[in-house]
Amino acid sequence: MSTTHEEITLPRKIVQNLLHHAQQTPELEVCGLISSQDQQPYRSYAIKNAADQPERFFQLDPQEQIQAMATMRDNNEQLFAIYHSHPTAPASPSKTDIALANYPEALYLIISLNTKGIMELRAFKILEEHFTELALRLKN
Repeated sequence: MSTTHEEITLPRKIVQNLLHHAQQTPELEVCGLISSQDQQPYRSYAIKNAADQPERFFQLDPQEQIQAMATMRDNNEQLFAIYHSHPTAPASPSKTDIALANYPEALYLIISLNTKGIMELRAFKILEEHFTELALRLKN
């Protein structure tokens, strides 16, 4: 892993939505999409985790993903990021996360619930089985 000086700014409201989503089922991985408008993060779309073992893996529910992408297209939004949580692991891409990263243009956000009292949110670009962490900054 490498770290880049590139910084991603996320609206506080989107971050709160992601953290709230992760807290709703802390024992299971949650997942979803974040859209952008004019290159800026715009909206989060919670999507059902359709994985066989949702406590260990995530798989975006295909129908809900298609529906979210259609809504984005209708609203002139683009795919900005894919997010998911790690209930018991750090907020770093797992081997499975890296192997299944099929959207090289998207950012990957990982939420960890494994920390005492503080949730961790980190951002990564994943390209050809390599990942780079990007700095995250919140804005109001």
